[in-house]
Amino acid sequence: MLPTANNLQLQLPQFSLVLLVGVSGAGKTTFARRHFRPTEVVSSDHCRALVADDENDQSATSDAFELLHFLTAKRLKRGRLTVIDATNVQPPARESLLALAGEYRCPVVGIVFDMPEAVLVERRKNRTDRAFGDHVLHRQRRDLWLDVRYMEYEGFKQVYRLRSPEEVDRVTIVIQTSPSPGRES
Repeated sequence: MLPTANNLQLQLPQFSLVLLVGVSGAGKTTFARRHFRPTEVVSSDHCRALVADDENDQSATSDAFELLHFLTAKRLKRGRLTVIDATNVQPPARESLLALAGEYRCPVVGIVFDMPEAVLVERRKNRTDRAFGDHVLHRQRRDLWLDVRYMEYEGFKQVYRLRSPEEVDRVTIVIQTSPSPGRES
């Protein structure tokens, strides 16, 4: 079983790769904006917009993730805290990022946004920037539920699981300072 954020204080190594994991509309982007500097966050939506001028253009996904991996590698090479804002609900999406972190001897922390389905459906209805049906939410949520319990075996240093918007709102991030083994001089 994954640990929950009982005290809602999430401990992150100063040099780490943080994967935000959750269904579209779970609150990952809002969380990233609230807790991290813009330069620390590498967003799949932003990368899609950079390559296609539209963060919703799914035809640009392959190029967007190529850019996301490139930017992530450059940040990890420099020993920088890096936060990935993408759904990451399936193991192959996480696997490539875990491998990249391994190249730079960088610990990986997962923050799972396991929101109730009713919250996700309501948020989707209120989003004018996204045009997808409930079936997408159901598929992503199924993928999350099938795989998230095994994340601790994928190579994550720590996995935090947030189960409600109220829990997300009470989170504080604590950056643990320590030498960065993957950092270049």
